[in-house]
Amino acid sequence: MVKKTAVSTSGAPQNDNPYSQGVLVDGFLFVSGFGPVDPETGEDVEGDIQTQTDRVMVNLAAVLEESGGSLDDVVKTTVYVDELDDYDDVNEAYAEYFGEIPPARVCIEAAQLPGGVRVEIDAIAKVE
Repeated sequence: MVKKTAVSTSGAPQNDNPYSQGVLVDGFLFVSGFGPVDPETGEDVEGDIQTQTDRVMVNLAAVLEESGGSLDDVVKTTVYVDELDDYDDVNEAYAEYFGEIPPARVCIEAAQLPGGVRVEIDAIAKVE
């Protein structure tokens, strides 16, 4: 049986849905997908897609930091956008958070994202 540890922080959005913000298994952290939700208010941030992508990245970073990691430890992400026309703008904001070797990534257009948000990103990181 796999030993799993839930990772939770007030620095990322909380909800009553049946999933963890992150799950740590054998040094790998699997971070749930986050939209551009301000954890203090529980509301979506307003602004353009770059502003929303920034909020998503801050939410991911909070879960990583709670586990002792950082965005530098991310090895894979999945980016979901509701409009693929936003791809270049999302990339511009996203790129600011990763160094010389960005993680592997998939980016897909989704017909609809939870809560009607425009962007959601999940991540896998190797943390020790």
